[in-house]
Amino acid sequence: MKSAKLDEVRPCLEGAIPAIMATSAVDGTPNVAYLSQVYYVDPQHVALSFQFFNKTRQNLLANPRSTLLVLNPINAVFYRLHLRYLRTETEGAVFESMKAQLAGIASHTGMADVFRLLGSDIHEVIEVERLPQAPLSEPLPVRRSRPHALAALRRASVRLSAACSLGALLHAALDALEHELAMHHAMLLILDPATQRLYTVASRGYATSGVGSEIAMGDGVIGVAARERTPVRIMHMASAYLYSRAMRDSLVSEGSGPAGTDIPYPGLPEPRSQMAVPLLSADRVIGVLFVEGREDMQFGFEEEDVLVALGGQLGAAIDLMQEAEDACEDERAAAPANAAATATPQPAGPALHVRHYRSNDSIFVNHSYLIKGVAGAILWKLLQDRERNGRHEFTNRELRLDASLRLPDVADNLEARLWLLHRRLAEQCPQLRIQKTGRGCFRFEALGPVQLEDVAA
Repeated sequence: MKSAKLDEVRPCLEGAIPAIMATSAVDGTPNVAYLSQVYYVDPQHVALSFQFFNKTRQNLLANPRSTLLVLNPINAVFYRLHLRYLRTETEGAVFESMKAQLAGIASHTGMADVFRLLGSDIHEVIEVERLPQAPLSEPLPVRRSRPHALAALRRASVRLSAACSLGALLHAALDALEHELAMHHAMLLILDPATQRLYTVASRGYATSGVGSEIAMGDGVIGVAARERTPVRIMHMASAYLYSRAMRDSLVSEGSGPAGTDIPYPGLPEPRSQMAVPLLSADRVIGVLFVEGREDMQFGFEEEDVLVALGGQLGAAIDLMQEAEDACEDERAAAPANAAATATPQPAGPALHVRHYRSNDSIFVNHSYLIKGVAGAILWKLLQDRERNGRHEFTNRELRLDASLRLPDVADNLEARLWLLHRRLAEQCPQLRIQKTGRGCFRFEALGPVQLEDVAA
């Protein structure tokens, strides 16, 4: 037997093969039981799922020492872990991550109605032993080829570093996921601090973009990852954590404002694997990076590590883009010819009917829902200024100073909201368009006559 580090054991903790735990009662009577979940906390600790008040539980409370036998499903090497029970957590990042993973394991094994996480038992890992490997009767199956994690992360980082605008940054992130990490179904969501909801600003690999669709903090894999500020990874389908279901529940519970203001969500109809990683900057949650796939166990701990690292850079970059507005006036003065080159075409054709509901700033165009919230308030302001004053040129700064938009004092995400509005107009109402004309400034155009209606409801 040889000693090993806990990091070497991580492939054993993916839930492919149940672990075996040995405990002893106060009188020394041994007890052996199977465990459905062992969770890697850090290089010195693991968390074991507490699901039943059984003999194992009684023994742990009376005698905190135990041993755990785990098997690496890739090379069939056994490891024996010597543990000391420390405490039980019933909330927080570790608990919520284990709860989501256990839901997937339970669903995969047909035990969805039986498995329920009561707590996360935190154990100190005293020693790890690598046991001698007996000769195998037949060769192990060849492991599916995966991108080299560190090299892929380096290339992805280069893509992000080259982006000069929020839109380019979001595209670069989705390109990196698809081409460097073979993650073909992904979404990026930004947190609205005022409403505590996450809204989709970009997606890849779905029939519809779902840009503008929302989910509440704490709902589904995405909402839990944001609320707990921790990655959440599900290796088997778990209906309770489906983004689609969480979306429906979130919309039902909202229950206010004009009807029909939900945007069809993207997402695979029957995903087998999902992972959500919070985007953090300056210790604040900026948004969530979400990926999913059609195969069980498609995302392992290595993919989780890569996405956490990439998410750190992406979160900081998104945060930085919110401040990139200072040079607007200088750029306008330096390039006066550009304004003439982009003169607004004369409106023609049938008028667009734009209805604004004051209760939640929702906007309907020709009776079809377009957008709501702060982005809706921004669009209504642009339309009114265009109609009353003939304006086309705007700056981020003036929007921030406009109290009627009710932007938060800190972390207003204005750049992300403008990007969301730009995408919704491009997809649903190309007669209205926003074009960036420099850092912190943009041009708003209507390519036809517009009729405005303001509704007090």
